Amino acid sequence: SYRVQRAGPALNIHKQKLAPGITFVGVPIGTARDITLRALDVLASADMLVSEDTRSLLKLMDIHGISLGGRKISALHDHSSAGVVERLIKAAQEGKSIAYASEAGMPLIADPGFELSRAAAVAGVPVTCAPGPSAVLTALALGGLPTDAFHFAGFLPSAKAARLAALESVRDIRATLVFYESPKRIGAMLRDAKSALGGTRTAAVCRELTKKFEEIRRGSLDELAEFYAQTTPKGEIVVLMDRGHLEKINSDDLEMALLGALKELSMRDAVDLVSKAHALPRRQVYQAALELSSKDD
Repeated sequence: SYRVQRAGPALNIHKQKLAPGITFVGVPIGTARDITLRALDVLASADMLVSEDTRSLLKLMDIHGISLGGRKISALHDHSSAGVVERLIKAAQEGKSIAYASEAGMPLIADPGFELSRAAAVAGVPVTCAPGPSAVLTALALGGLPTDAFHFAGFLPSAKAARLAALESVRDIRATLVFYESPKRIGAMLRDAKSALGGTRTAAVCRELTKKFEEIRRGSLDELAEFYAQTTPKGEIVVLMDRGHLEKINSDDLEMALLGALKELSMRDAVDLVSKAHALPRRQVYQAALELSSKDD
């Protein structure tokens, strides 16, 4: 639920005629005043209001003094029928302006809304966005890990084997890894991350971002796994993990790796194996394999 700080008259909301189509509205992830003025204008002006959680959007509008004005808020979430999306697309084609908001944060970012966005693209319905807060970007700003490149992996599977497989698939990505996680599963998730990625990898657990009990806990995966094995936190959680730091391979080592692989595999399979093992571009490894082949000739 939103941390309530009532807006007051200074926000100067403008009700205006919106063009037909769909606007995806970014809403706060915690503190209600984090919403943008444009998002409030859209919520005040749209012909139709749609939300993942109708009660949450109604509360946000009440905090900021936005009247429904005879409108009702329709629900669109993961369990909605295809008919809901079809009805919204038809309304937009008939000239209605529609505002869609997730329960918190940016729509579609590990939240519902994709089916509506895709259907609008197929039908040629205009789509725009009133951007707002994102837990992913907020965590990156606070986590203390590199932000020049990041990979958002959303929620990991809840089953142990599937979760381990998912973690291993992102092990060598050269970017900060970003996950959403349930407070009930954070201990198990960090334990498996330690196993799949190595316990010395730096990480940060970011909890209750922008809210009263906001907390950033940093450390190695070993340290964080040990802490959360004994502690079950409350609230929304974003987990950051540092990128893998693979040692650079020199030309002599690359040649040796290829020679070993070529003893057992075809050139194609050997190139695939070595390029993946050392996170090298396939073209680079293939060229080295061709040079080796020409030496043998």
